[in-house]
Amino acid sequence: GTPVYSVAWGPDSEKVLYTSGKQLIIKPLQPNAKVLQWKAHDGLILKTDWNSVNDLILSAGEDCKYKVWDSYGRLLYSSQPHEYPITSVAWAVDGELFAVGSFHTLRLCDKTGWSYALEKPNTGSIFNIAWSTDGTQLAGACGNGHVIFAHVVEQRWEWKNFEVTLVKRRTMEVHNVTDDAVDLLEFRDRVIKASLNYGHLVVSTSLQCYVFSTKNWNTPLIFDLKEGTVSLILQAERHFLLVDGGGLYLYSYEGRLISSPKFPGMRTDILNAQTVSLSNDTLAVKDKADEKVIYIFEALSGKPLGDGKPLTHKTEIVEIALDQKGLTSERKIAFIDKNRDLYITSVKRFGKEQRIVKIGTMVQTLAWNDTSNVLCGIQDTRFTVWYYPSTVYVDKDLLPKTLYEKDASEFSKNPQILHFVGNQVTIRRADGSLIHLNISPYPAILHEYVSSSKWEDAVRLCRFVKDQTLWACLAAMAVANKDMATAEIAYASIGEIDKVQYINFIKDLPSKESRTAHILLFSGNTQEAETLLLQAGLIYQAIQVNINLYNWDRALELAVKHKTHVDTVLAYRQKFLEDFGKKETNKRFLQYAEGLEVDWNKIKAKIEMEIAKERERAAASPAVRA
Repeated sequence: GTPVYSVAWGPDSEKVLYTSGKQLIIKPLQPNAKVLQWKAHDGLILKTDWNSVNDLILSAGEDCKYKVWDSYGRLLYSSQPHEYPITSVAWAVDGELFAVGSFHTLRLCDKTGWSYALEKPNTGSIFNIAWSTDGTQLAGACGNGHVIFAHVVEQRWEWKNFEVTLVKRRTMEVHNVTDDAVDLLEFRDRVIKASLNYGHLVVSTSLQCYVFSTKNWNTPLIFDLKEGTVSLILQAERHFLLVDGGGLYLYSYEGRLISSPKFPGMRTDILNAQTVSLSNDTLAVKDKADEKVIYIFEALSGKPLGDGKPLTHKTEIVEIALDQKGLTSERKIAFIDKNRDLYITSVKRFGKEQRIVKIGTMVQTLAWNDTSNVLCGIQDTRFTVWYYPSTVYVDKDLLPKTLYEKDASEFSKNPQILHFVGNQVTIRRADGSLIHLNISPYPAILHEYVSSSKWEDAVRLCRFVKDQTLWACLAAMAVANKDMATAEIAYASIGEIDKVQYINFIKDLPSKESRTAHILLFSGNTQEAETLLLQAGLIYQAIQVNINLYNWDRALELAVKHKTHVDTVLAYRQKFLEDFGKKETNKRFLQYAEGLEVDWNKIKAKIEMEIAKERERAAASPAVRA
């Protein structure tokens, strides 16, 4: 019904976005599928573009504004009105930048909408903009018959006391802010991508990759690239990942190719820092074909981790991040799904079902710390730091006590966390300005003490700081590492008296198996605790655990199966019903209770015998006791 000025393919090539007057319309190619339509501008829309990496939409119109939308039609950014209608917008291929063209105007913007640079070339209106595939230069079709060429320069990378700037297409300047030393780095070809982290600067040019150490800028390690256009560089402490059109390549900082992980239907051209994550031993990649799936690889071999099955969530995943420190067996991955809920789970699993636990809601952005497993994020209107996210596996009720929260209204709408290095968090606001936040250094020190089993130092630190949050973290860490003496001190300090009593009860148990089982029970792992007791031959203890938890059916099932303590289960059941003034209705219990007299003296004697037997067993194996 109206002229279509602009059209763009959706990221999966299954939808088409086009303009219709002041409206934007997303039309799926499947027949009878729902069409999404919304009013996007107050004037005629002249140009639109849709990026396949970040799934964001740009629109520009005669109301002299350009806007950024998500694929559901929610407005993420709207510019101030310009002097003239906006005649062109175009995404760079990697989705990090976009360009805006108008009359005598060329503007370079960040994906969140704010402007990096404004040029006023004498071109007339710029009607179309095309980016090179490596995202370093663009060409514009001008109303006065010229073609304009532009190069992106002055990108900046910061890490600790170093600041690196791309001053020309083939030259970088390194500034050390502590001693004001300046180094110039010259390259043979134009610089395409770079990354500065963990004491190394990794730079990819159109043909080669350079690895500099921050200790020595004069002798980089150089190796040739297979494909050329690198679209993403990710760094971990021991190695780094290069992503190009051909695949994923993991290199050591000495330039040795470590592995090249692959998975079915892999598309590397649409990966970005939100959908790939790297740690010292693990690589995680979000699947594009099925957005609910994360593929997890062993970094050194490039093979899928564990039983080879990918991690699957119930809804689409938006962003993933691996923690950076600690043991491989305890590696955790945090991810945000489409509903903006934050989940955490362990990447290692053997046969058993993975526990994916929710630890936050309405989370916009997240980052792990580089030196300890502390997670920060912005949830709803609060900046939150999870000092010990693994608390959810140990004592779920304790998690709120291990958080640090701060009002985030000063960061305005849609802020992004850029880095979390040491105890400093760098956040970029929607207008492009940077905010630096300092968090307490003590949790990182506590992590360090616990990882090297210095429990006395950890307790001393908590007593010095006198902070409930730190005590709560120590309590969870101690239970996770089965150090019940420290756990008792920590729980007492935060006033959790019931847990202190339970820990005392655990410490008095006769055998190691019983103690371990009750620590598992403490963390809510009922099934594992029962299995452990049964494997150790402690049948009565396994039955008693189920009685204490009122799992009556399971208690009776175990008693019948092992032909022992059926009368004990029935006696406790009868007492339980009498206390509540109820009658037995369960058929199985009625069946076994027929003609059975409950004699509490007999039962108590049997129980005492079981405990004595367990003590004897524990005493007979001194190695275990020690």
